[in-house]
Amino acid sequence: MRIVCLDLEGVLVPEIWIAFSEATGIPELRRTTRDEPDYDKLMRFRLDLLAEKKLKLPDIQKVIAGMEPLPGALAFTAALQERTQLIILSDTFAQFAKPLMAKLSWPTLFCNSLVIAEDGAITGYTLRQQNGKQEAVKAFKSLNMAVFAAGDSFNDLTMIREADSGCLFHAPESIKNDCPDIPCVDTYDALLEKIDTFLNGA
Repeated sequence: MRIVCLDLEGVLVPEIWIAFSEATGIPELRRTTRDEPDYDKLMRFRLDLLAEKKLKLPDIQKVIAGMEPLPGALAFTAALQERTQLIILSDTFAQFAKPLMAKLSWPTLFCNSLVIAEDGAITGYTLRQQNGKQEAVKAFKSLNMAVFAAGDSFNDLTMIREADSGCLFHAPESIKNDCPDIPCVDTYDALLEKIDTFLNGA
């Protein structure tokens, strides 16, 4: 069996933290895994900033409620799910993702969880597991599944390299330049073409 694993933010939906940055006027929140390879360092920075600005989970969820999938993403995921199983492997959080999954017709999502205080303050986060994207791909392969993986950020590189086939999708030049061994496409049509090649056994 051949399956596809995709990153979420920057691939199928806009970056949540960038959208929240724009909504709040806090430019520091624009920093994402495209910019910072150390995920824990990035999250600690975000949580400290949220505490400083007295921003809580409902403030972020209000912004997420108004977000839509990237142009073409819904048609792409529908076409992909006609072909095979789609698994979203994301470093986002269950408390963020639900409305976005609804707008993508509920693909399967593996992600992390936030630690929330009674007043709605975000006090920490819990990883599903360390190196969750790579480990998920390893696990699927152990079940005799062949895996295609795609993403756009530093935290997608181990997943893509672990997979049987894969590519970067609309990645920044800095990541493309650092990873000449990984092909990159910039449109859903091109991504679907690569996936079709993989599904057909090439």
